[in-house]
Amino acid sequence: MKPSSTARTIVFAALTLLSAAAFAQDNEIQTVFKTSGKSSGGYGAITNKFTTINGDFMNLAGVYGGWYVNHKFLLGLSAAAATNDVPVPTQYSVEPTRNMSYEYGQFGLITEYVIGSNKPVHFAFNLFSGAGFTVQYERHGWHNEDYDWHDEKRDENWFFVAEPGVQVEVNLFKWMRFSPGVSYRAAFGSDARGLSDSDLSNITYNATLKFGKF
Repeated sequence: MKPSSTARTIVFAALTLLSAAAFAQDNEIQTVFKTSGKSSGGYGAITNKFTTINGDFMNLAGVYGGWYVNHKFLLGLSAAAATNDVPVPTQYSVEPTRNMSYEYGQFGLITEYVIGSNKPVHFAFNLFSGAGFTVQYERHGWHNEDYDWHDEKRDENWFFVAEPGVQVEVNLFKWMRFSPGVSYRAAFGSDARGLSDSDLSNITYNATLKFGKF
């Protein structure tokens, strides 16, 4: 039995549609920068670092945070400062008869690259780059009602800091992560009394909590 003209028309139309769909798929526009399937969020972190400068223990309290792209890459800002007494050796003190201490701080750009962000335990690699500074100040002045930071700071010193590091990241909750890690702080261009680049450069250990949309 020969197929009717109506059946032939239906088959021809179906083949035409399939061919058109296949042609359209084969000729789909491809781009260099793909945006489909991407997502972004952001998070902030509080961190405490343990290190030394000039052979003396230094505790650094810091914060950082920024834009988190595609569950992999963070672009943000970071700042940290010393919280404990770092005594200035008498031979380098601007006021040898007073109890002088080094203050240290750093602020600048931070980036992080996270591998396997959705896994309970994974790794994060980070890099801080920015400005560092040190000054000498009289430590007991914090308890003096007449204390004036602008009058007391001495030997102001600015330099560049680069600090690459790695963390083991643990997903405690969807919005909170615990990230202990280690980094190396490298200083360039210091001219402070008693603080060379090598005195300011050292290994740093940290414990970090991150909060946000991961």
